[in-house]
Amino acid sequence: MTVAELAAGCGFEVLCLPEPEREVDGVYIGDLLSWVMGRARQDNAWITIMSNVNVIAVGTLSDVSCILFAEGVLPEADIIETAKAKGVNLLVTPMPAYEAAIKLHEAL
Repeated sequence: MTVAELAAGCGFEVLCLPEPEREVDGVYIGDLLSWVMGRARQDNAWITIMSNVNVIAVGTLSDVSCILFAEGVLPEADIIETAKAKGVNLLVTPMPAYEAAIKLHEAL
């Protein structure tokens, strides 16, 4: 399933989608960035509530397919612009991380 299909199917809002055809093959939830770098897998959808520019760096290093901000967390415009420049897909949902993970799991 692609990030674009996942966003549409799950009702997640798209903040930026520079790589809409990127495949999603799993889910990782985490907010401790060093932990995410060591454990998130390539092509995972990463669910977080962290909203600083370091999230984009970790998403790039971990090569996740997208970053999903849970609980309605909205990153600032400069973070979205950095994600566009780095080719990182960003989505947002008002759902708690647990509920978003269940929705993602069911979709995949």
